[in-house]
Formats: sequence, structure tokens, C-alpha cells
Amino acid sequence: MVAVVRGETVEEANAIVEKCIDGGIKAIELTFTVPFAHRVIEELARKYGDQIILGAGTVLDSETARIAILSGAQFIVSPNFNPEVTRLCNRYRKASMAGILTIGEAVSAMEAGVDVLKLFPGDLFGPAFIKDIKGPIPYAQIMPTGGVSVDNAAEWIRAGAVAVDAGSSLMKGDVRANAAAFMEQIKLAREGK
Repeated sequence: MVAVVRGETVEEANAIVEKCIDGGIKAIELTFTVPFAHRVIEELARKYGDQIILGAGTVLDSETARIAILSGAQFIVSPNFNPEVTRLCNRYRKASMAGILTIGEAVSAMEAGVDVLKLFPGDLFGPAFIKDIKGPIPYAQIMPTGGVSVDNAAEWIRAGAVAVDAGSSLMKGDVRANAAAFMEQIKLAREGK
């Protein structure tokens, strides 16, 4: 489970991350839609260290990826496949997750060295699309985002997702309770229940 955090300030991001950790989520993606995101990443990296796996999201170019990595991001998430972002991640040995919607995009991204294919927006196709991709490309590592909720997280995992990425559905209401519910659904799916 990757929590997409869009906290507008360091304080807001810290509060959200704390609730995610309390709910069992350890992978945090702070988006570059947040003003001064690199400063928030620096602070989160300093405060949480090895307690979380910290990444940067909505990374559209290699310049932003480099800033994020130098600020402490351990992985980079893009809404699309950008070969320059992937090349930079490979150079610094950081995981890259690039958005795809077609088999062609998936293969191109994998050939360039993308670690995880971000199926975005996932709600356009649903969990069955993962099985469709994994038919010809069984070794593809796919993480859906967009439309992922507590109600369908297990279905995505059972369809073959390596992880799920959620933001708005995680942030609605009680973040801590939502995080725990997501983690429980993922655990049950991984156990075959």
C-alpha cells in the first residue's frame, strides 16, 4: 500500500503521515503538487528515517526527480512514462514507477527500466485489466492508482497488483482507520481470503 499525501504544509503532511503509520502504511508518496514539496520531503525524511519508505509523486521531468531524490525520496512516481525520469532513477538507483495505460506503454516502460508500472487511472479499466496485461507479460509489476478504495483494494491485489496506490479515498474521514482498513483488506487478499 502506498499512501498518496498532498499535505499543503510540513505540519499537515506530518499529521497525515503519522496517521498512515499508525494505521500500518509505511510507503508514503508526497506529490509535487504540494508547494515546496522538496522541503516537505526533506523534513519527512529527517523525521521518519527508516520508519517509512518515502517517495515523490506527480514527477513530470528528470529535474524534479533529481530534486526529490536529493531531498530524500527513495522512489519516484510519475503519471506517465518519461524515459528521462527513468534514466535518472536508474542512475541514482532509486525505484521508478511510471504511469501506463496500454501494453505498448507497459513494454516501453519496462524496457527502459521502470520498476513498477502505475496503472493510471485505474478506475478506467478496473482490476481485470491487470490480468489482461499479465497474460502476455506475467512478470510485469503493476500498481493501480485512481479509483482504488478500501472496498476494491483486495480485488486489485487478487488480480495481481504488486501494491495499490490511494490518496483521496484514504484521506476521506479518519485517515488512521482508513489506513488500517486498507491494510486489513490487502492482508486478507494476500492470504487468499
